[in-house]
Amino acid sequence: MTTKKKSAWRENIEAIVIAIVIAMFIRTFIIQAFKIPSGSMLETLQIGDQILVNKFIYGVKIPFTNGKTLIPVKDPVRGDIVVFKYPEDPSKDFIKRVVAVGGDTLEIIDKQLFVNDKPITHQPYAIYREDRIIPAKFSTRDNLRKITIPDKKLFVMGDNRDNSHDSRFWGFVDLTEVKGEAFMIYWSWNKDAFGVRWKRLGNLLF
Repeated sequence: MTTKKKSAWRENIEAIVIAIVIAMFIRTFIIQAFKIPSGSMLETLQIGDQILVNKFIYGVKIPFTNGKTLIPVKDPVRGDIVVFKYPEDPSKDFIKRVVAVGGDTLEIIDKQLFVNDKPITHQPYAIYREDRIIPAKFSTRDNLRKITIPDKKLFVMGDNRDNSHDSRFWGFVDLTEVKGEAFMIYWSWNKDAFGVRWKRLGNLLF
């Protein structure tokens, strides 16, 4: 008995379909690429950096279930750089650094960040570009009354502290809205200089 040989055309179509399915699986559950459009995470991330995000590290989320986790792994911790759905417009993805998690207290006094009543001083990634301090009655950027982070929520801030639209202005990030943790820069394009930032390629993010 002889087996009918597949045509080259059919084999090519099947290979393409399999490749697409594998790529969609990886993008949905394991790793996804994102591009940095703004300077809110300077100097850690430059405009034009393209990064890889580990989507598995915080658990496998079931698509179309409002962030329901099928396989829990771990929750974000302070210092993680996370990509999440922007709470005020879930169609947009934001990237910020976790500075407080559920159960923590947080306060900002004249740009000094306090978590659980302790000043956070060892943050080499946090950049303050302006000397002026905005009073609390005008803005929550530099002064924020003491708050307690609710369970299953995150308080996030950009590393470019004087120029970041983050939790100081719009509140908390729900754990179900977190897509993953940024871990590497795989490409970086400097639009102003019209060239590749070669030294940034492959840099791990901390």
